[in-house]
Amino acid sequence: MEEKNVRLTEPMIRENGCLRRASWEEALDRAAVAFRTAVEKRGPQTFGIFSCSKTTNELNFLAQKFARVVIGSNNVDSCNRT
Repeated sequence: MEEKNVRLTEPMIRENGCLRRASWEEALDRAAVAFRTAVEKRGPQTFGIFSCSKTTNELNFLAQKFARVVIGSNNVDSCNRT
């Protein structure tokens, strides 16, 4: 029987074309390094964030604050404006 709606319960990291389980700490560290590397190579405008109207105002605020303050990008958009 085919399983439907299977959700990941832990982070996965791709290495050599294959996915492997990882700790949250490792996954977040790798994401932070990848963000930093992209910004260093191509500048902060290489980064953008898109948020959703189905989340809270507080989470949308944090998303735009992260993009603008931490990354240095004004590339922030949301489906709220459509």
